[in-house]
Amino acid sequence: MKLIEVQHVTKSFRGQVLLDQANATFEKGHIYGITGPNGSGKSVLFKLICGFIKPDQGEVIIHPNYRAKNANFPSNFGIIIDRPGYLAGHTGFENLKKWAEIQHKISDQDIQHTMRIVGLDPFARQKMKSYSLGMKQKIALAQAIMENQEVLILDEPFNALDIDSVNDIRSLLLDYKQEGKTIILTSHNQEDIDLLCDQVYQIRNKKLELVAPKVVTKPKVTV
Repeated sequence: MKLIEVQHVTKSFRGQVLLDQANATFEKGHIYGITGPNGSGKSVLFKLICGFIKPDQGEVIIHPNYRAKNANFPSNFGIIIDRPGYLAGHTGFENLKKWAEIQHKISDQDIQHTMRIVGLDPFARQKMKSYSLGMKQKIALAQAIMENQEVLILDEPFNALDIDSVNDIRSLLLDYKQEGKTIILTSHNQEDIDLLCDQVYQIRNKKLELVAPKVVTKPKVTV
């Protein structure tokens, strides 16, 4: 099933053309990588997919099953693009609970379970102002997945994570793929792309070019 289609999209940002007549198709149940140098437009592409910004030309088509009524933002999408704003004087759980109260879809127990999945203690009293970069990244991941979203748009999801946490999140994403979820991610670490992605789009010459992913041994998925 074609879940997202980028059709002839042109987008300038801050006076610079980043995408010019770019095309891509993302199907349900796969992991896709987006690669390209810094400033090439990876985050802008994600913002276009999520409806945060509009293309100058062309369109981004989201399957009707994932289009929210009377809203630009697709439904059932979990995202990490710009890191969410935190309440520095509150705990990680308190921050996640405030985000969860927007839609009232999950319970406190669901939040606690998600925090454990990403390697955080839901009962820790530490305030987020004293969180390390890695801990803040785990909160961003928890926010993206805690409502069991079917589509994950993840810009640098492994940023600032230690190697054990990277391996845990890699296995988690592969588990999600087995469940039929769709994941589109970027990473500056080519190993993340090689190990996880079924297909890879490279931003080159302002186009999205489909490149063959390397054939590598996938990490063992833990259950």
